[in-house]
Amino acid sequence: MLKMAVLLSGSGRTLDNFHQRIAEKTLAAQVEVVISNSADALGLEKARNYGYPAFHACGSQATNTILAGYEIDIICLAGYLKLYTPPPELEKAVINIHPSLIPMFCGDGYYGSVVHRAVKERGCMISGCTVHFANEVYDAGPIILQKCVPLAYDDSVDDIAARVFEAECLAFPEAINLVDDKGIDFFWQRLAR
Repeated sequence: MLKMAVLLSGSGRTLDNFHQRIAEKTLAAQVEVVISNSADALGLEKARNYGYPAFHACGSQATNTILAGYEIDIICLAGYLKLYTPPPELEKAVINIHPSLIPMFCGDGYYGSVVHRAVKERGCMISGCTVHFANEVYDAGPIILQKCVPLAYDDSVDDIAARVFEAECLAFPEAINLVDDKGIDFFWQRLAR
């Protein structure tokens, strides 16, 4: 079972998903701490209601100071909208979810509705999500898991976003379970092959 920190910037929908799956015993993890770069993030309120320690911190250094007080195996970026630099001992243990099939529609500036709008404007017939380890370059770390979703010709940006989020709710916990099963190094070593 992995001990995880959850970093978020907004409503905490992914935290809701983690909490539910932990309660159902379908996610091999436990939330040790939740940190947001936004003091008024709804996700912080949800974390406190779930009984998780929850903090506001601006920047990687302040976040890492808080993390130092907890035993952490992985850090999950759950809608965290800042480039994060972890402490050295956790530099390969940061997991992110991206709302497209990397390497499409990813990198600096591609997040949330920006991604879904680009998918719509390109006329793509599939989209999806990618769970990957994060490093110092946006969306460039080793891929853990990807899920595809079919799109219809008349899907709106909101339709695409909703379909992709449904896939994210399955993919992120599944990816964490894979990391628990295979270990962090397995995924980093795959890149070097």
